[in-house]
Amino acid sequence: MGGRKLVLVTGATGYIGGRLVPRLLAAGCDVRVFVRSPAKLQAVPWRGQVDIAEGDLGDAGAVARACAGVDTFYYLVHSMGSGPGFEAAELAMARTVAAGAAPPGGRRIGFVGGLHPGNVELSRHMRSRAAVGRVLLEGEVPAVVFQAGVVIGSGSASFEMIRHLAENLPLMPAPEWVRRRSEPIAVRDVLYYLLPALRLPEGLNRTFDIGSREVLTYGSLLYGYAHEAQLPQRRIYALPVPAPRLAGWWVALTTP
Repeated sequence: MGGRKLVLVTGATGYIGGRLVPRLLAAGCDVRVFVRSPAKLQAVPWRGQVDIAEGDLGDAGAVARACAGVDTFYYLVHSMGSGPGFEAAELAMARTVAAGAAPPGGRRIGFVGGLHPGNVELSRHMRSRAAVGRVLLEGEVPAVVFQAGVVIGSGSASFEMIRHLAENLPLMPAPEWVRRRSEPIAVRDVLYYLLPALRLPEGLNRTFDIGSREVLTYGSLLYGYAHEAQLPQRRIYALPVPAPRLAGWWVALTTP
């Protein structure tokens, strides 16, 4: 990696961040994790190998202190589960991070957003991910924004939803979004792209679309999982139910 680097990871208790930290350690980096509750790290095997900074991403002072001496800042948090105001919360945190990473030493911010087409109306989730990416790219510290679709891997929320639907429902009356297209990517490939962000040319500030080069509908992903899991053939019937509230109710009813 061209000498030891101090890397800051937020979202270290989450799906991507928790898998990235041990890879950074194996690559010879010094790692600091920024968490609200250090107790959540008690069970992770790498806890004793990292510096732990406690604080909230909404606290500008805590963010600035955590960024001291940091070379690369991986911003891997998501506020979608925090309620209807998650868009405003995500935008406010992104602005705090962009400002907090600005003191001398910060060379790059790495972020994973959502893969989406241009010039279309986005869902609240995708709109928020895109807005966070823009804030980081417009900040003083250069950012590398990786835009990914459905992440395939045990523990990924999108994948677990697909898994439970395929395993529990041989016949699926599904919302119309099962016809929507996505370019999935394996979690190992997301991590494969995140690591080289450490050694990209200094000053690089842009987005990268990452995926599998295979565009599938959500229905195809459900069929594909059923096939790989050797389940009997599933039948999916897309219904004209576009409302996110109704779609969310259906998923909540049929999955954990």
